[in-house]
Amino acid sequence: MSVPQSIYHAKELDRNDHLNGFKDEFYTPEHSIYMDGNSLGLLSKRAESALLQSMEDWKTHGINGWTDAKQPWFYMAEELGKMTAPLIGAKEEETITTGSITTNLHQMLSTFYKPQGSKMKILADSLTFPSDIYAIKAQLELHGLDPEEHLIQVNSSDGRTINEDDIINKMTCEVALILLPSVLYRSGQLLDIKKITKAAHEKDIVIGFDLAHSIGVIPHDLHEWGVDFAVWCTYKYLNSGPGGVGGLYVHEKHLGQKPGLAGWFSSKKDVQFDMSHDLDHAQSAGAFQIGTPHIFSMSTLIGSLEIFSEAGIHHIREKSLKLTRYLMDLTNEKLLDYGFTIANPNEDHRRGGHVCLEHPEAARICKALKNSGVVPDFRAPNVIRLAPIALYTSFEDVWNVVHILEEIMDSKKYEQYSNNRNIIA
Repeated sequence: MSVPQSIYHAKELDRNDHLNGFKDEFYTPEHSIYMDGNSLGLLSKRAESALLQSMEDWKTHGINGWTDAKQPWFYMAEELGKMTAPLIGAKEEETITTGSITTNLHQMLSTFYKPQGSKMKILADSLTFPSDIYAIKAQLELHGLDPEEHLIQVNSSDGRTINEDDIINKMTCEVALILLPSVLYRSGQLLDIKKITKAAHEKDIVIGFDLAHSIGVIPHDLHEWGVDFAVWCTYKYLNSGPGGVGGLYVHEKHLGQKPGLAGWFSSKKDVQFDMSHDLDHAQSAGAFQIGTPHIFSMSTLIGSLEIFSEAGIHHIREKSLKLTRYLMDLTNEKLLDYGFTIANPNEDHRRGGHVCLEHPEAARICKALKNSGVVPDFRAPNVIRLAPIALYTSFEDVWNVVHILEEIMDSKKYEQYSNNRNIIA
């Protein structure tokens, strides 16, 4: 069914959108359309208020803010974990807000990677984000193992996506642990987490997922699926701000296990200040914390997660799918003749929260978009990622982005720019 080209159709879609009012919660750049929320989400007024409250608590209470702040700092990580749990289908005690995505990866790998006998290898994919591979290789080397031999990476048949059956076929008796992305960061492919987890457990393999590109845009059922562990960042769809604190999940069957990397905040809360040199670690996901929480980087999440609670992750997913479908339909109708290819999966159940466009001139097109008031995301060598965010992107925004792209290509405005990335793409 052809999508009406008129902007009035987009306006009608917005009038029928029950999440439309949440856009007023965010500071959206003036005279600009922000399509990069899958890299860094926008600031909400509630996140700003929560951060200012923590600063006011510091000003008012000093060190007593650890217990007397409006949101006491000593328990903030646990409280944020409880607020996050519904987004990933976890129990409250299975989730904690802490660290960064990579430090949490190291924590999970050091805890769950136990090479012994013939089970010595880690399985990953060839399209995952580099940081995940850096962490895996580092952990292998700490065990005195050679990544060339002990890291297995499932290859892609098309350079864009990974076939779940190819992953399962690599689950040999030599694999001790699997780490995969829930959504591939370039193409936006959503993996079948339930299917892969079931297959891993049938082979007695521990499996974890990097949720960086799915948390806050896609519902999960990690506990029900039996996923052993997961990590994520919060500065993308969860809108915590640049460098926002990460999070982790550990299935309840593993709670009580000693953390691979122990630290001050791994302790049970009631004995932490006993100052014993023998760690009595928490029996919840709090055991996998390491250092003192970064309060100002965490507090923004209080306000942000309140919005998610009100909007509902299933409603967010529903609108996200409609937005990406609308963007894909408009692309098919208006942009294919200019050499664009849609590289993300077409099916709703296989697509994350962004649209992946490929074009040989992608870098210079992104520069032209920015100069025309659209903030996209470039990934070398030829990918333009466009992420319409359910909480603050309208259907009219999507229509305007495609209209601007059409004008850029028709006028060849992109030829004014070099076809190479900036320092930060």
